[in-house]
Amino acid sequence: MTGRSAPAVLPSSLRAWLGLIAGLAALVVVVLGVLYAGHGEPGGVDRWIVRPTADSVQPPWRRVALAADFLGEPVGAAALVVAAVTGCLLLRRPRAAVFVVAGAGISVGVATLIKSLVERTIHGAGNLSYPSGHTAFFTALALVLALLATGRLGLGRSAGTMFVLAAALVAGATMGWAQVALGAHYPTDVLGGWCTALAVIPATAWLVDRTADQLVDWRERR
Repeated sequence: MTGRSAPAVLPSSLRAWLGLIAGLAALVVVVLGVLYAGHGEPGGVDRWIVRPTADSVQPPWRRVALAADFLGEPVGAAALVVAAVTGCLLLRRPRAAVFVVAGAGISVGVATLIKSLVERTIHGAGNLSYPSGHTAFFTALALVLALLATGRLGLGRSAGTMFVLAAALVAGATMGWAQVALGAHYPTDVLGGWCTALAVIPATAWLVDRTADQLVDWRERR
């Protein structure tokens, strides 16, 4: 770490609003998880969204959906994380690099844990679907990069919050559309994945900042 001069990954001006949003997002994840626990069929909301669009995604849009899906697969996701970490290190922002890895990793880990607890399936037993890990990862990475950009650009509370939420919305909508279009997830799975990232990333950013500052204090006392 580079000391207290290293910029925080969670801008102080955004902490209150993002904390509130994270709490609401966590509530949505829990409510949806309880509603669909153990289910293997789409719910009413899912049917309302999926029925008019089922099997309607044809080339070239299907190729777009497959490309988006690849970015959430292990190889594609790893490439995105490596690129983001490399950029942070080139800018001499090791704390930001740690945030990229921690944010993406914890979001996927939490989504995977929730899947095992909720046990909602799609296309038969064994295909756990809630929440969408692809959507959680892609949204989490967008949130991480948006937070880092907000701090670097010095955006205020209103502009910064709008910028971060817009990035999360675009990323979540893009990956969510791909997952529903390809039949990999129900729409409520996608919503759960999006909210998982919204709940996890602010907490992860706070944890990274606190750990980095404590490490600096420890080094200074030696």
